[in-house]
Amino acid sequence: MANFDVHSPSPDYLAFWREYHLCTLTTLRPDGSPHVVPVGVTYDPEAGIARVITNKSSTKVANVLAAGEAGARVAVCQVKGGHWATLEGRAVVVTDPEPIAEAVRRYAERYGRTPAPNPDRVLIRITLDRAMGRAPGSA
Repeated sequence: MANFDVHSPSPDYLAFWREYHLCTLTTLRPDGSPHVVPVGVTYDPEAGIARVITNKSSTKVANVLAAGEAGARVAVCQVKGGHWATLEGRAVVVTDPEPIAEAVRRYAERYGRTPAPNPDRVLIRITLDRAMGRAPGSA
């Protein structure tokens, strides 16, 4: 396993995050137990954030909101064979249309399809403080 600079990851690590991979998002339920679900994630190292678009009524959104104004500690992860990459940080729910539109644009770029319009869409924005993994080509 290697640790990476969230804002300046290795080219191999960043390339792995730009490939088409289904990811998981881990949030904590109010009782402290983990809630792990498949999601699409985009990683923006320049801003130091990861983005997940979802429906405002989802359990993951409820878990983030339950953590309060400071946000919830979360992790997103992707795996391909023996290679994996995890990003960790503090998540908040964003309802403003502009950041949601930017997240949809980035999702479409990474996953090759634009999600259908959804008036209940929100953004889970994760301010990152840790990156780790074993990406192809990394030590």
